[in-house]
Amino acid sequence: MTAILERENLLDATTASGWHRVCAIDELEPSWGEAALVGGRQVALFRTKHDQVMAVSQQDPATLANVMARGITGSRGSRPTIASPLHKEVYDLETGECFTNPDLRLPTFSTRLVDGYLEVAV
Repeated sequence: MTAILERENLLDATTASGWHRVCAIDELEPSWGEAALVGGRQVALFRTKHDQVMAVSQQDPATLANVMARGITGSRGSRPTIASPLHKEVYDLETGECFTNPDLRLPTFSTRLVDGYLEVAV
């Protein structure tokens, strides 16, 4: 238990909040996930074919594995979605709502484009 508490303190000390420049928008392929370390947090980034970029936690809420960037992108109506690569729970990329299990929620992060670069707020 002590090791876990110490690890949590270390993570808190290395996590920087606010906006962080991550990459040029052209470095993200449409409809393909990419993982990034943003302010000490593992984040999964997704660029749509219309150049909208969404950022969610890399950690799968169901399994706690850091795999969401390898999920399957899709849509439910007009809502962009990501399906976990492990158990296929489907999440709304904008809100984090889980369509297949209401007890789960995927953390989301705000994004913006500044001079052609993606910035993520954590």
